[in-house]
Amino acid sequence: MDFEIIGELKNSETFAQGTGIREIGRLRKLYGHGHWRKRKGIATVRLKDGTELEAELHWYEANGVGKREFKIKRYID
Repeated sequence: MDFEIIGELKNSETFAQGTGIREIGRLRKLYGHGHWRKRKGIATVRLKDGTELEAELHWYEANGVGKREFKIKRYID
């Protein structure tokens, strides 16, 4: 990750799960089987240059595996 999450994740919601996730095969191969969900939420992040911004984040999550592969989808004004 090129950023650090410094605030709590707010407004988290699931928008894809199981076979609805295009990357399900890769996730299972890399991290193991589990009830995989693709989720999104809002958090304060610190970029490499020290800038702190609110951003919408997307990530994958599974029971017993945890949260994986966070990415910033957009910055919030």
